[in-house]
Amino acid sequence: MKEPVRVADGDRPREGGAHRQEVQVAVGVLVRPDGRFLLTSRPEGKAYAGYWEFPGGKIERGETVHEALRRELQEEIGITIGDSHPWKIERVDYPHALVRLHFRKVFEWTGALQMREGQSCAWEDLPVRSAPVLPGTVPVLEWFAQERDFTGPTHATPQVRPEN
Repeated sequence: MKEPVRVADGDRPREGGAHRQEVQVAVGVLVRPDGRFLLTSRPEGKAYAGYWEFPGGKIERGETVHEALRRELQEEIGITIGDSHPWKIERVDYPHALVRLHFRKVFEWTGALQMREGQSCAWEDLPVRSAPVLPGTVPVLEWFAQERDFTGPTHATPQVRPEN
């Protein structure tokens, strides 16, 4: 049975065609004791610049998911994580990349947040106020809603202007 793929921007053409390589990505879901979680904006110059997501990045050859996450969070936001706990895996087909997102919850870290790529950050709860939210972030918000018995929209949906 083929694994379902969440398609982001289904009407946009896929770069690299149907047989492009899947990129493995470690994603940190940092959760404070009060339950708030960290979202960061995608920096200028990257695909989906300005969209909000959970921080992380590509897993390099020879790295475990935890090692990649630890490295990426040090590079991007200046913190050192303790343990990371495997949570969920989601495959997303973006127009620019086919990614397998390895989400890991993180409850302990040291250091102060430093947005080293010029991005913004926000400690959020449901519903998320930061917008727009990256398509790969939406399932995580749904998982939080299930865990927390939250009903209603998890985030603001972009307004679509009618065509004239």
